[in-house]
Amino acid sequence: MTAAPVPAAALLPPGPDGERVVAVIVTRHRPGLLAESLAAVAAQTRRPDAVLVVDNGPDQATEDVVRSLDLAVTYLPSRRNLGGAGGFALGMLHALALGADWVWCADDDGRPADDGVLATLLDTARRHGLAEVSPMVTDMADPERLAFPLRRGLRWRRRLGDFAGIDVLPRYASLFNGALFRADALDVVGVPDYRLFFRGDETEVHRRMLRAGLPFGTCVGAAYLHPEGTSEFQPILGGRLSAQYPANEVKRYFTYRNRGYLMAQPGMRWLYPLEFVRFGWFFLVQRRDRAGWREWLRLTTAGRRERFTRL
Repeated sequence: MTAAPVPAAALLPPGPDGERVVAVIVTRHRPGLLAESLAAVAAQTRRPDAVLVVDNGPDQATEDVVRSLDLAVTYLPSRRNLGGAGGFALGMLHALALGADWVWCADDDGRPADDGVLATLLDTARRHGLAEVSPMVTDMADPERLAFPLRRGLRWRRRLGDFAGIDVLPRYASLFNGALFRADALDVVGVPDYRLFFRGDETEVHRRMLRAGLPFGTCVGAAYLHPEGTSEFQPILGGRLSAQYPANEVKRYFTYRNRGYLMAQPGMRWLYPLEFVRFGWFFLVQRRDRAGWREWLRLTTAGRRERFTRL
């Protein structure tokens, strides 16, 4: 028997620790992956007190998956595709309206690595006084390998074993893959910018947390499984640097346009000269692709001028 959904006007009863944890999952046309993600969320030893599923492409198969879950789930279908940014914004605001003390975010293509992830994140945030805490994001095909390499000092770290003996990585967080926010942290940094649609929305929230001076970090003892994301990063200068080159036009469009916007914001403006040189080398020297360089420059400039048109 499935748990009853949470009415929009209801106030959630607190969980066993006296606080309300609401999970927000954004999905679109991937009911199989969503089912795996929801099953892992439902199996947590400290279960969320409610789950909000934002569906950016409502269909019956997805709704059936949501309705079958043995948790208090609220299904939020959107007839307009809001992207990851808009989907998380909608879900976060709905969670706050329900009285959430904590908001736990996840995409539909990832899941907690074990049943103690949420409990570990909550414990870590409380012990260290963190406004936000993220798990390590590891490759679903090889859970000992990071899904996204992490630079520490002058070296890229690619495996969990590289962080042995560390409890928390301060001021670093992969958003929104399993990220846990205190509700009052969202009062300070806000919700993702819908204009970014997808790509870069997580970097923008990370930038805001840094600017706001909030304490946040990554809990090394918790892991979140996700498809690896290193294939987009092409090595340049003998592997000492890399340039992001998504495989399809849509991803390149949003990646470069949104990156242009981000590099015009306080705290990130120093990146633009470096990106100009890096991508100039990648397109003009390594790929000998003048059209690709012009496209990168056009999209980056559009983002810097806040020309947020869609493809």
